Amino acid sequence: MISFLQGTVAARTAQSVLLNVNGVGFEVLMSQAGLAKLPQPGEQVAVHTYLQVREDSMTLFGFLSQEEKSLFQRLIGVSGVGPKMALAALSLYAPAQLVDAIMEQDVDRVQKIPGVGKKTASRIILEMKGTLEKEATLFGGDASSAASPASSDALAGAKEALLSLGFTSAEADLACKGAPEGASEGALLQYALKRLGSQ
Repeated sequence: MISFLQGTVAARTAQSVLLNVNGVGFEVLMSQAGLAKLPQPGEQVAVHTYLQVREDSMTLFGFLSQEEKSLFQRLIGVSGVGPKMALAALSLYAPAQLVDAIMEQDVDRVQKIPGVGKKTASRIILEMKGTLEKEATLFGGDASSAASPASSDALAGAKEALLSLGFTSAEADLACKGAPEGASEGALLQYALKRLGSQ
């Protein structure tokens, strides 16, 4: 298994990047979001990879974050979802945004993914929600993600709960900083407690 590649960007296409790794060229398919963040040709980059092996081909898929790779692997594990559809999902949504849509069972948002109909959107939610419930706060995305802060009501509720547990206002504010977009009060509290080292 090729877990990651580190090399020079040789060229980019609409769907992939060609990496020169010590003189060997690897074509790596990526999401549009990932391709947009790549450095210019001639510059170095490290890419997390997933190798798909079929009888007649081997295809490398690349990701700039471990969160994106993990979500891709979960998506292709859903019946009827292939790598092309999974990349389309990651092109449309940041990992945290897609996880939120699944956790909130928002069929309409999931259905916006190119190639995904209502039945497939419902299947994605049904098959992934359970496995993501314990991991939702792990998919916060990277610092360049355009995700917006959690809602003020949920944030206020989580901070109030932390205060009732004996934490100071400053500790509560710091623990909730950088919380995933659209997270519920319960998810925010879990996120904060993990940051405080209480779990």
